[in-house]
Amino acid sequence: MKFKESKSIYLQIADRIMDEILRMVYPEEGRVPSVREYAAMVEVNANTVVRSYDYLQGQEIIYNKRGIGYFVSSGARERIIQLRRQSFLQDELPDMFRQIHLLGIPLEEIAAMYETYLSENGENS
Repeated sequence: MKFKESKSIYLQIADRIMDEILRMVYPEEGRVPSVREYAAMVEVNANTVVRSYDYLQGQEIIYNKRGIGYFVSSGARERIIQLRRQSFLQDELPDMFRQIHLLGIPLEEIAAMYETYLSENGENS
């Protein structure tokens, strides 16, 4: 896994796991790899994955069955979507609006680009 310098590695790993949950690689109530397995997959120290798993447990995305392993919590997909939506609306969208304003991009142009994106990616608007 290639990491960005602008964000903690354990959070990038947590994001990757959440992406995998959203893509149903790990379904709700399904097992996720052990700390050692995941550390080997992403080529990091196991302690970093422990931090990722602790973070995900704190967000109620995964839970630990002692002696058995980690599992995806029921309702995890909805929680991930809520967390990401809230983060996008509070953290990313204001900066995007600032850039749109500074660059003088009309909202109609943004809307047209979004519609093009949806049609090219087979999404319904």
